[in-house]
Amino acid sequence: MQKKWQISRRRMLKGMGACVALPFLEAMAFGGSGSSYRKPPVRNAFLYMPNGIHPDHWTPATMGREFEFTRQLLPLKDYRNDIQVLGELMNHRSIFKGADGHYAKSASLLTCQSITQTIGDNINSNGVSVDQIIANHVGDQTLFPSLEYGLDRITTGVDINVGFTRLYGSAISWKTPLQPMSKEIDPRLAFDRLFRTFIPGRQPKNDPYKQSILDAVMDDAKSLKNNLGRSDQDKLSEYLESIYSVEKRISNTQNLEKFASRITPDIKKELIRVNQNIDEYVEMYAGVDVTEKTRLMFDIMTLAFWSDASRVSTFMFGNSVSNRNFTFIDGVHGNHHSISHHMNKPETLEEYLRISAWHIEQYAYLIGRLKSIKEGDSTLLDNSMIMFMSDLRDGNRHAPQNLPIVLAGKGGGKLKTGQNIVFPKETNLANLYLTMLHAQDINVPQFADSNRTLSEILV
Repeated sequence: MQKKWQISRRRMLKGMGACVALPFLEAMAFGGSGSSYRKPPVRNAFLYMPNGIHPDHWTPATMGREFEFTRQLLPLKDYRNDIQVLGELMNHRSIFKGADGHYAKSASLLTCQSITQTIGDNINSNGVSVDQIIANHVGDQTLFPSLEYGLDRITTGVDINVGFTRLYGSAISWKTPLQPMSKEIDPRLAFDRLFRTFIPGRQPKNDPYKQSILDAVMDDAKSLKNNLGRSDQDKLSEYLESIYSVEKRISNTQNLEKFASRITPDIKKELIRVNQNIDEYVEMYAGVDVTEKTRLMFDIMTLAFWSDASRVSTFMFGNSVSNRNFTFIDGVHGNHHSISHHMNKPETLEEYLRISAWHIEQYAYLIGRLKSIKEGDSTLLDNSMIMFMSDLRDGNRHAPQNLPIVLAGKGGGKLKTGQNIVFPKETNLANLYLTMLHAQDINVPQFADSNRTLSEILV
C-alpha cells in the first residue's frame, strides 16, 4: 500500500563524512495536506566542443521532422524525438577588430558579448553567461547554484599568433564579467563534491575512501525506505545503485602508467619546470582514450540533476585550441586542433569528421542516461535543456557563422523536439538563450544582442 507520508525536497541521507541529496520521489510531489502537485524542476546543461566540425556533413538536408541524420549526427538517431538540430545561428559579437582565432569566440559563446583583448590576467568578458543567469534565479533552491566540469586544466600564457591570453580559452561560464567559473576536471573530486562532506585536500581522521558512500548513509537510507511506498523504494534503490556504480568505476579508472614510457626524461624535466602535471600531459598528448572519463563526468552530472543538487551545469570537452590527441579513434592520426586546419584535404576532413562524431557519441550517452530516469509521467530528459555546441563552424576558417548546435530535452514541456530547423541566415545566437530563459519563466527583456525569441522551437 502506498504510504501517505510526505518528505521535504531538501531531505538528505547523512552519515559519517557523507551527505547524499535525494532524487525526486512521489512523497515529495505534495508539500503537505491540501497542497498542489509540484512539477519537477528544469535542468540546463551546456556542452562545448572546441575546434568546430566538418562543415559539409553536419546539417541535415531535409528540414522539419523527417530529416535524415548526417554522419556526424548519426549517434543521435535513437533520440530523434528528443532533439532539435538548430542551424544558421551566429554569435555576432565574437567578431571584432583583432579577434582572429578561437579565443574571442569560445570565451563569448555563452555571454554573446565581445571580450576585451588582453595578454594579461585582466580578462573581461563584458557580460554574464546564460548558465549563470539561470543559476542566479534558481541556485538558492539547490545545494550548488551551478556545476562546471571539463577535461582540461586551465591553460595560461599568451597565444602569440592572435595576441590573446590563453585564460580566455579555459572557461565558457562567467559569474561576472571579470570572474570566469573554474571547472572540475577530476571525476573523483567532482563525485566527492556532490556526496562527501570533508574538504578535499584535508585529511579527515578516518579515511573516507575505506568505505563506500552507500555504507556511510545506509542506516539513514533504511530508515527512510521504511516510510516510503513501494514505487519510491524502487526509485531510491535505483538511484543509490547508480551512485555506487559511478563510485566503483571511478576507483577503476584507466591507469596512465603504461603511457608514461612515451615521455622522455628531457620532456619530464621540462614538465616539472613549467609545473605541468605529468599525468595530465600524458592524457592529452599520448592518445589516451578519454571516453570513460568523459562518461563518468556525465554520470556525475546526471546524479546532480537527478538529486536536484544542481540544475545548471557546463562541460568543456576541451579548452579552446585544444590539441588533444585523438589517435584512440580508428582512422585518426593526430591532434584535434591541427586536424581542424584541414586545408580541405579529404583524408584530413575524414579524421575531422570522426572526431566530431566521437563527441556526439558522448552527447548521446548523456541524453540516454537522462532519458532512462523517470520523473512522474515524464523523464529527467523531458525536464531538461541539454545543449551541444561549438564556437566555430569550420576550424579551418575560424568561421562562427552557422554554428553547430543541437538542443535536447523538452524543457519541462516547453520545447518542440524532433525537428531540424534552419533559421534565417546569421540569426542571433542570443535569441536562443533568451528563448531558453523565457521557457523556464526567467522573463528578462533581453539577453545581450537578442532581438526576438525563437518561437519555432517552442510548443
